[in-house]
Amino acid sequence: MRLSAGTPSRLGASWDGRGTNFALFSANARKVELCLFDSHGRRELERITLPERSEDVWHGYLNDVSPGQLYGYRVHGPYEPEHGHRFNANKLLLDPYAKRLAGRLVWSDAHFAYRTGSAREDLSFDRRDNARGIPKAVVVDETFNWGRREIRPQIPWEDTIIYEAHVKGLTQKRGDVPHNLRGTYGGLSSPAMIDHLKRLGVTTIELLPIHGFVDDRMLVERKLANYWGYNTLSFFAPEPRYAPDNPLDAFRTTVARLHDAGIEVMLDVVYNHTAEGNHMGPTLSFRGIDNASYYWLKPDNPRYYDDFTGCGSSLNLRHPRVLQMVMDSLRYWVEVCHVDGFRFDLATTLARGPGGFDRNSAFLTAVRQDPVLAAVKLVAEPWDLGLGGYQVGAFPSQWSEWNDRYRSALRRYWSGEGSLIGEVSSRMTGSSDLFNHDGRAHRASINHVTVHDGFTLADLFRYNEKHNEANGEDNRDGSNDNHSNNCGHEGPTDDPAINALRLRLRKNQLACLLLAQGLPLILAGDEVGNTQHGNNNAYCQDNEIGWVGWERLGSESDLTDFVGHMTELRRRFPQIRSQRWLDGRRADGSYGVSWLTPSADDMTESDWNFPEGRFLAYVLGPSQPGGAPIFIVLNAAPEEIAFHLPKMPEYRNWRQVLNTADHVQGTAEFASGAETKAPPRAVLAFSGSA
Repeated sequence: MRLSAGTPSRLGASWDGRGTNFALFSANARKVELCLFDSHGRRELERITLPERSEDVWHGYLNDVSPGQLYGYRVHGPYEPEHGHRFNANKLLLDPYAKRLAGRLVWSDAHFAYRTGSAREDLSFDRRDNARGIPKAVVVDETFNWGRREIRPQIPWEDTIIYEAHVKGLTQKRGDVPHNLRGTYGGLSSPAMIDHLKRLGVTTIELLPIHGFVDDRMLVERKLANYWGYNTLSFFAPEPRYAPDNPLDAFRTTVARLHDAGIEVMLDVVYNHTAEGNHMGPTLSFRGIDNASYYWLKPDNPRYYDDFTGCGSSLNLRHPRVLQMVMDSLRYWVEVCHVDGFRFDLATTLARGPGGFDRNSAFLTAVRQDPVLAAVKLVAEPWDLGLGGYQVGAFPSQWSEWNDRYRSALRRYWSGEGSLIGEVSSRMTGSSDLFNHDGRAHRASINHVTVHDGFTLADLFRYNEKHNEANGEDNRDGSNDNHSNNCGHEGPTDDPAINALRLRLRKNQLACLLLAQGLPLILAGDEVGNTQHGNNNAYCQDNEIGWVGWERLGSESDLTDFVGHMTELRRRFPQIRSQRWLDGRRADGSYGVSWLTPSADDMTESDWNFPEGRFLAYVLGPSQPGGAPIFIVLNAAPEEIAFHLPKMPEYRNWRQVLNTADHVQGTAEFASGAETKAPPRAVLAFSGSA
């Protein structure tokens, strides 16, 4: 027999060496048809009704289907939007568990389950077949030869330095990457890029979304693209646009090569919403398979969606099968693709229950007990757009979180705002006010000044206002709250004084990021002065605006070696990477941190409240007997400030290890208590010795 019942135990298409088992969850369907396509995905060869339903899983086994077979589903059921059901068997649907995609979405009105333009809107019903224009799932052979030497780096949390990058944007303009690898998975692990990452001293590359995604119709019509990829259609398949052939193997080859170089790979994942949008969106997968199960619907009017993300709908992880899909996806990327961690976009949505954010939600509880995920890094973007969505510091101890309080404080400080030294002191020492609870350590705080969303570091000191005209939304999109400073001129200039100030401020931000306790995250391209020309929302710019510009590599604007110096300092002083919260003077005279005035006296309350204060100096004590302390000086004032080196009898000398006002880092040495001057707008650091 060609067709048999198969098994419901593993969702998706599972090839066992003889044939393929197909299994699809749908609680409200009445019939499920498997559709097989030719190798080009243009012609539907046959439809096969899945013969069995075990509880809510429809399944069947075909003994003549092997890897490479293209397929999709047609799911029959009620079309009753007012009751939350949107089944339409005229629409070919992508398997939520597809491991590989063939073809790209070609937009047409046929992708909508209702008649576009109808007076009844989404309550109407459309009978057109959309199969020719939708990506097909591909049956895959998941085996892969990792080689006997492939060892995961397993970088300790405290030693982690993250580099956020876009797969295409990182290498598209990099001249020393082979032309055929630029903008691909393979480009990430090219010798030139590995050498660059090693020079920087980063340990972990965090990739913007590579789950299969689609370009929004409105962007395509404006000749733009969903460049960043926060528009997921498939949570298991690597995005095919970054590989000329076999994206799954191309991605795994890149992971293996980066691991060989000692570099971890993290993925930015988007489980909070899908590419199907709101009630007027297309029917591409989840909506047509079981809308009422997959999405948050309004309890009093299930025609409409609860939207916590600003993208039209939210994935409902309260449902056991939807939660299972997310957990299966995470484990797949760890076990089959060997990734080392995840950054969860709008993670508050994932942890929502009936009453809002819940630290004991089904999702957070499932993650907490999962042995596979216990071995990887988990990072939350701890907010969404719903009521009570801002949850910085509220995630469980297993998690780290993006700390936007660090970003805001350090942007304001180096942009010239005064009266921030108390806030900056907390952000530079791990943000204990946010994270020192429930056994959490410094690594809970992911410190960052710039990320993909917002100004680049160079633009932070080039523009006071956003310049998003190229996005086609009349500059209305993107944040207006940038805490930037154009240093006296909007945009590029030939003024040497302005350019020198901009360079120093870039160095100051990078220096603080790598001297701060917590984990640093660096945006790709910031080290070479990459600019987006003032665009602070380049999500749709798959072009020169969104790609990293490497033309300043090797110029005075190139801070690659400076970042390398800072990462070496971070490794040299373990107290920066400490996982213990700081304290002041202890009974035995030792200390975790000592806050000092310019005269090297202990700071008092009046010193902390000094009007418009912009000078901050502190000593981090050695983390172990015989270790060296580090004395850090931040001067955001526009004038130089005289200060004294710490008066500590146990340390007779202080050797300068950092001065962002110097082109070359010197090794000047000062006696304990000696006076010197902090240049305007500069960061200094000194190592104490007996």
